[in-house]
Amino acid sequence: MRLSRARLVALTDLNNTHTAALPSPVTHISFSELRKSGNITHQGPVAPARRKNAGCKPYAGLCNVLLYDKYLHLLHQLKLRSGATTPGVDNHLPKMRNLSLLQRFKCVDLSFPGSPQCFTIRSETGTVLVASELAITEGIVSEDGSGVVVAIQDLPDQESVCVATGSGDVILYNLSTSQLECVGSVESGLTGMTWSPDQELVTLTTGQETIIMMTKDFEPITEVEINQDDFGEDKFITVGWGKKETQFHGSEGKQAAQSLSFQPVQPALPWDDRKPRITWRGDGQFFAVSVVCPQTGARKVRIWNRECVLQATSEVVNGLGQPLCWKPSGSLITSTQRHPNKHSVVFMEKNGLLHGDFTLPFGKEQVKVKELLWNSDSTVLAVWMEDLKPGENDHPNTYIQLWTVGNYHWYLKQSVHFGSEPLRAPACVCWDPEKPLRLHLLTRGWASYTYDWGWSTERSHGTDCHDNANVAVIDGDKILVTTFRQCVIPPPMCAFELQLPVPVNLVTFRSQAQRTNELAALTADGHIYVYGQGESRNLKRDSNITLFRISHLHFLYSGGGVENGGVPGVSGFKVISAPLCLFFLNSWSFLRSDVPVDGFVISLCHSLRNGTVALQLDDGQIRKVHMELSLTEWKDSTGNTINLPRPCVQTALCTLSGEEHLIGLTERSHLYIGDSLVASNISSFVVYDDFLLLTTHSHMCHCLNLSTLSIKGLQSALSSDANQNDETVRKVERGSRIVSVVPQDTRLILQMPRGNLETIHHQALVLAQLRKWLDSLRFKDAFECMRKLRINLNLIYDHNPTVFLANIEMFLKKIDSINYINLFLTELKEEDTTTTMYPCPSHSVSSSASGKGGKKVDIICDALRSTMETLDPQKYCLCILTSHVRKTTPELEIALQKVHELRGDSVSAEEALKYLLFLVNVNELYEHSLGTYDFDLVLMVAEKSQKDPKEYLPFLNMLKTLEPNYQRYTIDKHLKRYRKALHHLSECGEEHFTELLNLVKDQRLYSDALELYSSNSEQYKTLSVAYAEHLVEQQQAEQAGLLLWRCGENARALQAFVSCTSWRNALAVATHIPLPPEQLTLLARDLAGGEFYCCLLCHVLMPVCCQDCEEAISALIQGAAWEEALRLIYLYNRQDIIETDLKSALLDAHSNQTSFLESQKALFIRHKNRLTVVRELKAKARLELFDEDGPDCADAELYSEASSVMTGSHLGSKYSRSNSRISSRSSKNRRKAEGKKQSLKEGSPFEDIALLNTLTQIIIIEVHSLLKALVLFQFDRAASSLQRDYGELLQLVETALPEIWTDNLQQGQTPLTGPNSTANSIMASFQQQRPAVPQNDTEALTAPKMRIAVKWKLSILK
Repeated sequence: MRLSRARLVALTDLNNTHTAALPSPVTHISFSELRKSGNITHQGPVAPARRKNAGCKPYAGLCNVLLYDKYLHLLHQLKLRSGATTPGVDNHLPKMRNLSLLQRFKCVDLSFPGSPQCFTIRSETGTVLVASELAITEGIVSEDGSGVVVAIQDLPDQESVCVATGSGDVILYNLSTSQLECVGSVESGLTGMTWSPDQELVTLTTGQETIIMMTKDFEPITEVEINQDDFGEDKFITVGWGKKETQFHGSEGKQAAQSLSFQPVQPALPWDDRKPRITWRGDGQFFAVSVVCPQTGARKVRIWNRECVLQATSEVVNGLGQPLCWKPSGSLITSTQRHPNKHSVVFMEKNGLLHGDFTLPFGKEQVKVKELLWNSDSTVLAVWMEDLKPGENDHPNTYIQLWTVGNYHWYLKQSVHFGSEPLRAPACVCWDPEKPLRLHLLTRGWASYTYDWGWSTERSHGTDCHDNANVAVIDGDKILVTTFRQCVIPPPMCAFELQLPVPVNLVTFRSQAQRTNELAALTADGHIYVYGQGESRNLKRDSNITLFRISHLHFLYSGGGVENGGVPGVSGFKVISAPLCLFFLNSWSFLRSDVPVDGFVISLCHSLRNGTVALQLDDGQIRKVHMELSLTEWKDSTGNTINLPRPCVQTALCTLSGEEHLIGLTERSHLYIGDSLVASNISSFVVYDDFLLLTTHSHMCHCLNLSTLSIKGLQSALSSDANQNDETVRKVERGSRIVSVVPQDTRLILQMPRGNLETIHHQALVLAQLRKWLDSLRFKDAFECMRKLRINLNLIYDHNPTVFLANIEMFLKKIDSINYINLFLTELKEEDTTTTMYPCPSHSVSSSASGKGGKKVDIICDALRSTMETLDPQKYCLCILTSHVRKTTPELEIALQKVHELRGDSVSAEEALKYLLFLVNVNELYEHSLGTYDFDLVLMVAEKSQKDPKEYLPFLNMLKTLEPNYQRYTIDKHLKRYRKALHHLSECGEEHFTELLNLVKDQRLYSDALELYSSNSEQYKTLSVAYAEHLVEQQQAEQAGLLLWRCGENARALQAFVSCTSWRNALAVATHIPLPPEQLTLLARDLAGGEFYCCLLCHVLMPVCCQDCEEAISALIQGAAWEEALRLIYLYNRQDIIETDLKSALLDAHSNQTSFLESQKALFIRHKNRLTVVRELKAKARLELFDEDGPDCADAELYSEASSVMTGSHLGSKYSRSNSRISSRSSKNRRKAEGKKQSLKEGSPFEDIALLNTLTQIIIIEVHSLLKALVLFQFDRAASSLQRDYGELLQLVETALPEIWTDNLQQGQTPLTGPNSTANSIMASFQQQRPAVPQNDTEALTAPKMRIAVKWKLSILK
């Protein structure tokens, strides 16, 4: 048996960036030493792939193994950074993303004779195992070439390496025991070895063109011939629906089809090595073999199942190349085909039929494809090519291209050119089995390189309206640019293309205000092309810069002077490598400056707002680049150094709560802000203006305002999907990614997994942009956006009512559309949308305060109508009608009257009426037209209704025969407008008074009827008696007595007062009648009994003995004892005092009470608003302290006990401790300290408690007796206004109670127990060290009780 001479080399540490020296220790293991130690065995020649357990002979050859150990800390880092895709990570193919080179490092550089032939990756230990064909001891190449190593495979489960040699040996080397074993040999030699993805099976191709399948323990399963005449188990079946010769063959006819079927089969390509190729499907169920057919000399692909049973044979494909690779996802088998006019990469299905292709960007005789390699997640196809014709130094150029697919279009994303130098040409290329975008490469000069790529979306960074929201997609030597501001074009289409002479590897947009549409591109040959408005520049590369050293390109603006070779005030490129090279563009040339970097730069980002440039190193460190060409560590506001815990594939700068931070997204979907982990399920993000927009793997799109959030606030917002009514979050389609945001607009561009683009208008972006437009009075832009996106138009007013009302004329002129104004009016409602539908994150503007009293809809309608009538009443005629109809109480009669007045105007009455019918129901409009008493208008409306003329004409004819007032009474009664009917009936004369009285009794219109007659008329007296009888029936005898008394019915008034035991009024009326003393005494006995009767009798008889009754009455009037003063007035027959003193005192009391109520109302509102502001300021300051230092910081002691009760003990620790110190001081100091707590000075620490105490002490007076006295002397209007003001104040206080005395105040005084409590919440409440709250403060924290049961209103008042 002939044994191969092979050498295995283990190259250490894929992550090692050092190139100077090899890590130690290095173990050199020779075969002779292993044989002497007894650690190696050999098994002699056996039948093909069959092991022999006896008669072992020493392995005669020599195999040297060089194994370079690995640093332990780097191994730990590799395990953290490596790994296949995780569940939930979106592995869909990219569409509008480019491949950006994150880093490229040279692992090790060795000098050994010969050249490497194949290698494999040990992902668990981070090493590369390489095999060469030379024997170390002899130092010569095997003469017959039998020392060729055809395959090498790492077996991590067995901790071994399997090597197959061209001579037919299968060698297994155990890395843990250093035991070398030949597990089998094939006499005819081996041409290939491939293991299944699960490493349970191994397939060998032999020199006799057979396939040997064995288990992982090298137990033979079967051996079959590669070239078989049978198609396979999946042979196509003809169902007999006609022959191919009889089918339609197009315009060329049947003969052309027949001639094609007899085309000769072309042999394999001249450069084909004629070796078989084996590739497995990702799930290990099938494998494909490409081999040259001995009969035709052409390549064929055969598909076999896991049991090595032939499934299908490919159709005849002329020009089929040697490369073969099955897409891991299992869909297609990839190979190459040379056409007469092009060279293509073709795809086959499992049944052997072709299914799609794409053309390589080379001529038909220019290159040959050596290998095709799919990465582990099937997103990138690597094409390894070599020129057919030698270059300048008689050596061919070598290329590796990376292709991706999207929307059935293949993009060339990266093109790596290795030149024609032989030692730099790749000898082995493979993808990392765990990291999908990591490529390993070994050159013929024994240099190992590792490339890490990452997906990136190249978008313009502008924030003004000049930016077109550009997105650039690399497609070989073209850059596909889409301007999303003008159009949304799905890939592979675009707005325009930029054609370059060579493939593009990097592209970036300019980061300078108003010039962000310019871009720069770095091509594969090292040139930089700059494209601006109507210009382009080709900047030649520096001769010292090689391709390997250029990894990042960023186009930014340098605003200040630059030292050390820089040019002040010019545009600049940053071409990042290690070390950092800064190129400053001046006209058409470069100036270069080098900045040393301690590490490898993997990303760069620039802030357009602040001009900050940040670098990210491969270990997550952050460096800040200064314009004086120096680097410093990234530090926060406290001086602490900030680094990213993990390297991030996407970075951006943002301003968070006034401080600049670096935000990064890792390939594992972890989002970091500085060194803080914010979320772990982020698929994409973009920073725009003050917003952070991101998509999650839970199919949500968040839009967060960074100016109002802290890092902890972001963590809380992203910890779980927020409330669905929250404007910051919305659902999106599964797998959506952010492409771009249109600046100064509301559009957010997302790309779906299948490649299509969708434009959404995120509500947070929309509302933020609308607020900007409304603040700048751009009403038309805001209106059109709200109309298109169906945002409630009330926001135009609710955002800032004062500004809107002050700029109504500008609003009308900018809108300049009757339809738009009518649409705005019809959408008005009383709801404040800034507190319900669209809550504003910043409460700087009080959106609910309109500056005027009244209802919101009425205020807007009146303001718009008055302005429109001033500008052009004819132009805005329909809008004016809408303003009448849309009021809280529609003014339809006024609107109809204006329609009737239209004669010869630009808008006809017919058109205006038709418009009104669109707004109002026709029957309702008919009723209101009847209420105008204009029969012409009624007929005009009736013609538009569905009414039968026989129904309304007789009624209208009857009305025309009546007297005008009685006619209007009849109409109002028909329309059930009884108050108007009452008014018109009162003007019909005394003969209709009986009808009027019946109407008053039926509809209970007593108060309205009394206003129609003078107080000394007979009708007034009759109505008063009727009203009194109604009040008695309603158990309101006292008010009935007042009415009877003032209209002169003293006897009936006395009965009413006696029935309700109103003894003062009863005695006053009795004295006014007057009753004899005996009856007066009997009345007093009836009103009271027992001891109370004696007291009442003394009270009645005492004034008889009093000589100065006038002084007593005056004292009672001054004390507001109105009923007692009135009783004495009638007792002593001093009715003159009523006119001289009592009535004037009543009016003065009314005026004083009204002023007092107004002052109390203003004081209450002012203190309530100030309390809201104080609480917001303390809450904001408390959150800032928590974010910086936590709740135990010293600054947290600045809060009062009110804040402590709401938030916990830490915030009130200072004052809870100070109380114990105050107790030992003097009483003067104690009073001084307590006085500070009652201070309303703005900014004091106890201001909130002082405000609560003041609000508790708001005095609400008693007005019931004053109301009765005012009614008695017919001051009904004054009494009604006082009753109305008093009711409004009570309503205001009752409504504000829950806002002032919140639930948190009450909860802060008791442990959190109850049916809704949990064990954790109860323990937390008891563990809090709550401060001792003084008794006065405790009273302030308790909400006052409203005495709702007290009846103070008079029903006889409106």
